[in-house]
Amino acid sequence: MSAGHGFGSGFALIVVLFILLIIVGASWF
Repeated sequence: MSAGHGFGSGFALIVVLFILLIIVGASWF
């Protein structure tokens, strides 16, 4: 699961931010 090209970490970061956005949005709205 370790991609040394930077795409793996970038994609994981986007996924984490998206999930956090959904959680915050659900808690606020």
